Amino acid sequence: MVKKKQSQETATAIMVDEDEISATPEEDQTFQDLSDQLARIRKDKHVMGYIIRNTASATIDLNEPEKIVEYAIFSSQVLDSSQEISELFELGDVSSVLIEGKESKTLCMNIEGNKISIFMEKNADDASILKQISP
Repeated sequence: MVKKKQSQETATAIMVDEDEISATPEEDQTFQDLSDQLARIRKDKHVMGYIIRNTASATIDLNEPEKIVEYAIFSSQVLDSSQEISELFELGDVSSVLIEGKESKTLCMNIEGNKISIFMEKNADDASILKQISP
């Protein structure tokens, strides 16, 4: 007779201090201003979508909503890796990172604590988009 192994789930309580994750009115306004700029940029036929997030909010607008998780993970890893590389080579603050692939490219940046990733087709004018969104 074969005994079945019983699995036990354990729950971990996570305490969140709402004051630490709530945004100030200035941060909310910056987030809203950037969101408005991204909505205008999104109208470009070569822009496939964007993600903007800060400690309190996130907005995602993508052509392929079923791939939100993949885009979010990619975006987060690019931003984290660029920060690590900057620290490793003492480059200072990284204002933007452009990742180019065979068929598409992604522009990532951190503006006043707002992490932004803009996903676009290979032939999109990333320099123009950067000028539109940069402070």
